[in-house]
Amino acid sequence: MIVIFIRLRSVRKPTNTKKIIMPPIGMSTGFFMFIFPVFRIPLSWGITAFITGTLLFSWPLIKTSQFEVIDGKIYLKRSKAFIWILLLLLFIRMFAHEYVEQLISLEQTASLFFVLAFGMLLPWRTAMYIRYKQLKKQGTVATE
Repeated sequence: MIVIFIRLRSVRKPTNTKKIIMPPIGMSTGFFMFIFPVFRIPLSWGITAFITGTLLFSWPLIKTSQFEVIDGKIYLKRSKAFIWILLLLLFIRMFAHEYVEQLISLEQTASLFFVLAFGMLLPWRTAMYIRYKQLKKQGTVATE
């Protein structure tokens, strides 16, 4: 719910490279959890979770995250579908989390869903960054 609130407020201010790339960079620090053996999962599970996040969860976000240029500045375009997609993804993850938690430890479940979320965030933000740079390259945008 906090993410939805933040995303709704963010459309009021122009975006920039930092605002696009910092979430995956900040989230990547979560990989330090794997230092502790209790959080470790088999590599195949991690790859599967990342691919699931990429293929199933990131594409709706990529499709609904569009930019618009207003007065030479790039803004994230508000999409009603985006909010519903975020809510749907949240509920899917919550129910899947409850199910998986019954099969493996709580710590491994947390690891698995962290990798899944990172698999969703990284391609989404990468696509946003590419679109942002394309708009800047067109020359209709003021420099940062």
